[in-house]
Amino acid sequence: MNADYQDFKHKELTDKIINIFYRVYNKLGYGFLEKVYENAMIIELEKESIPAVSQSAISVSYEGKIIGEYYADILVDNKVIVEIKAIRHLVEDNEAQLLNYLKATNMEVGLLLNFGTKPDFKRKAFDNCRK
Repeated sequence: MNADYQDFKHKELTDKIINIFYRVYNKLGYGFLEKVYENAMIIELEKESIPAVSQSAISVSYEGKIIGEYYADILVDNKVIVEIKAIRHLVEDNEAQLLNYLKATNMEVGLLLNFGTKPDFKRKAFDNCRK
């Protein structure tokens, strides 16, 4: 664990999300489609009274014009973007996807959750002052 972990923005919320991730993984295991895990995460977030929205649109702008749109798997409390994968191993492209979501929004924290053969997650941050 990184020594700076205590200073992460929205640490308490991301810790709760990660705990929910492991709870869902322990109940469902590996092998389902991403949407199954997404739905289970939403149920668990609701049980914890944590506001969350599934498949939220994220617009990408260039020179003041919208040039594209992404759909974040889950937006949690308008603070954390959660991207869900159900693949063997996370790769750099998965992390880049999450960073691009953060760049396109005013949110600075994202979690990449992989319901793969072994549960895995990555926490990403992108400071708004860099946008």
